[in-house]
Amino acid sequence: MYILLSQLSLSDVLLSTSITPNLLWLLLNGGGTISATGCITQFYFYAVSLVSEFYLLTFMAYDRYLAICSPLHYASIMGFRLCLYMSLCSWGVALILALIANLLTFNLQFCGPFVIDHYFCDFTPLIKLSCTDYKAVELTDIILAIPFMLLPFCFIIYTYVAIGLAILRISSTEGRHKAFSTCSSHLIVVCMYYGTLLIVYMVPSKQYNFNINKILSLLYTVGTPCFNPIVYSLRNNEIKVALRKFMSNFFFILNLRNRKRRLKLLW
Repeated sequence: MYILLSQLSLSDVLLSTSITPNLLWLLLNGGGTISATGCITQFYFYAVSLVSEFYLLTFMAYDRYLAICSPLHYASIMGFRLCLYMSLCSWGVALILALIANLLTFNLQFCGPFVIDHYFCDFTPLIKLSCTDYKAVELTDIILAIPFMLLPFCFIIYTYVAIGLAILRISSTEGRHKAFSTCSSHLIVVCMYYGTLLIVYMVPSKQYNFNINKILSLLYTVGTPCFNPIVYSLRNNEIKVALRKFMSNFFFILNLRNRKRRLKLLW
């Protein structure tokens, strides 16, 4: 499990470093430029981190399934070698699919204006700039998304249905709570990550709304990498204590500042 978590962290770092610096530059300057090579590189590493996270979350769902539904066989099945194979499979498929997506996108002819209505080089805003027919490329993207995006998502749904049925069969309330807390962090990340991505990438370009998709894109490019460490650390007692202290100090300072403001106004 920790090997998969480390690879998920690596994927989040790759996603953040490929998107966030350019996003901050755009926010500070109200716009910006990017070279064609920079756009290709950004799109490639963005696609690699995106696809790798699909598969890592899928393999982590299988890990949770074994931990709850087959706890006696968990240690013998989820060994170091299997986790290593899962990680290599995630990155291998991600590298190949990202290369295919890059070749499909940048083989189109772009006539201008070369203005991307987005804060990074994404698939749909890029093909919108093409002056040639991009329906074949868009169809290929949807066909590739079915086995490499929808099937892993369906597998995650299947594992959580099995996990839910297994939790319902547990007689004690404490046992149910412990079993649910084991997979709750992963479930939160899956809902936030897959929910936004399915809306962004499975909607046809004719129904594509750039403003809505910019907001949704922020959730999985900036929100997910920020929330992943927090969500997966909530089961750690030391993190819980530190978070409670931080929140209590924060509200104490906020309350103190409000009192000072009231006194100043009354005076």
